[in-house]
Amino acid sequence: MLSRELEETLRRAMSAASSHNHEFATLEHLLLALTEDSDAIEVLSACKVDIDELRARVSDYIENELASIVSPTSGVDVQPTASFQRVIQRAIIHTQSSGREVASGANVLSGVARRKIPKPIPPRPRDRTRLASMPSIWWRRPPPAASTR
Repeated sequence: MLSRELEETLRRAMSAASSHNHEFATLEHLLLALTEDSDAIEVLSACKVDIDELRARVSDYIENELASIVSPTSGVDVQPTASFQRVIQRAIIHTQSSGREVASGANVLSGVARRKIPKPIPPRPRDRTRLASMPSIWWRRPPPAASTR
């Protein structure tokens, strides 16, 4: 069973794909929708992810890199990719196997982190300790300013 907020998050992901005339809703659409899910935001914030930067980078990726899934006709029914569906199914199975009844955005975020999605931003070694399983696009921050001593 899905939480109400997760159901809304899935609708946002499908809507994001539809608004770009994409034939498919991908993990990137799902990740973008999760940046507005309070359960996922709680996990991302605990991991010190810059959510605004993540949202901007994923949006940019969707705009520029997913041109191959744009439908030539508008109004096409958006279908989730197999990876999208697997992440949701695994989140539900994981939730049930842990004795809980309702899957949340945090459960889905964990599943997205385990999938191989494009990583346009190389990871920094010190970030690997905090978010070892999260795609590097999530935690990239500008390097600290150099000391002028």
